[in-house]
Amino acid sequence: MRYRSALLVATVLAVPLAARAQPIEGVYVGAGAGYDLPQNNEVTPLTDGFGGSRLRLEKNGGINGLGSIGYGFGNGLRLEVEGDFFHNNLNELARTPFPTAASGHVNRYGVMANALFDLDIGSPYVFPYLGIGAGEMWTHINGSFVEPGGPFSFATDQTQGRFAWQGIAGLSFPIPHMPGLSVTLDYRFTDITAGAKFSGPETTVSGPTTGQIKLGAQYDHSFVLGVRYAFYAQPPPSPAPAPVAAPAPAPARSYLVFFDWDKATLTDRARQIIREAAENSTRVQYTRIEVNGYTDTSGTPQYNMGLSIRRANAVAAELVRDGVPRNVISIHGFGETHLLVPTGPSVREPQNRRVEIIIQ
Repeated sequence: MRYRSALLVATVLAVPLAARAQPIEGVYVGAGAGYDLPQNNEVTPLTDGFGGSRLRLEKNGGINGLGSIGYGFGNGLRLEVEGDFFHNNLNELARTPFPTAASGHVNRYGVMANALFDLDIGSPYVFPYLGIGAGEMWTHINGSFVEPGGPFSFATDQTQGRFAWQGIAGLSFPIPHMPGLSVTLDYRFTDITAGAKFSGPETTVSGPTTGQIKLGAQYDHSFVLGVRYAFYAQPPPSPAPAPVAAPAPAPARSYLVFFDWDKATLTDRARQIIREAAENSTRVQYTRIEVNGYTDTSGTPQYNMGLSIRRANAVAAELVRDGVPRNVISIHGFGETHLLVPTGPSVREPQNRRVEIIIQ
């Protein structure tokens, strides 16, 4: 038995090395109830009235319940203290060669200290867990055993305690939108170790006396449906807010239109820029639009002044064709002054042959 317990402990302790954990952290409580399926108990008679027979105590399936309080460490490991209760009706005290009818019940109750580990299998809806526990369980037998048609009878109404251990395998199902609350479903194998002795009045062919029996190990298989609540569970993170679209950049308020040397005619690219300026002027508040013409230094100052005005007039006329009111446009010619690219006299610099549209 010790080797079997040691193997189960080693298995549970090895689990954290192979799995990710459900992060239960802090204090939690649990409760559950279910069906208990006991194995038949071998019984050793300690008085002669049983005739040295081999005995077997048979119990019916019954109910069990439990309550627990524990602490989760946030890495899957949980430690808890658990109270347990089992109730089964007696069926028979099998004797060789004579069967003995039984009436009454067996109650078991006790305290277990459990170590469990929750597994994360990648699903937010179900988390398996494994565990092992040990503690003290008390067995109370309140029963009468009578040989039909024979002289033998035995009765007892006593409670005896023994060391017990259990193995646990289960599933927990978190409840959506209720952080910390889970439904649990688990299987438990419980072993109450042998040695509990029960005595009581006995009747044999020799007359009334006191009899005594000793129970072997009590094995139970139970299936428990329960609930568990972790007090400090964090709610799932809120979805990230949708990205806010960056505001569209404000329309430009200044545009440059360039000209060929000694020309005041508009190129296709120049018309495209003027159309863009006209369209954007409807998207901003303005009081006037300035159209300022310039030239390079390849020509006389007088000629360049006239050329800059012709260029400004050409741009202004195109703005009007694109829907800009003529009365908001002011036209200026600056000749070869205010050079965009500083040069000496008589230099043909394309960047200086320009008209600037300013929306104000």
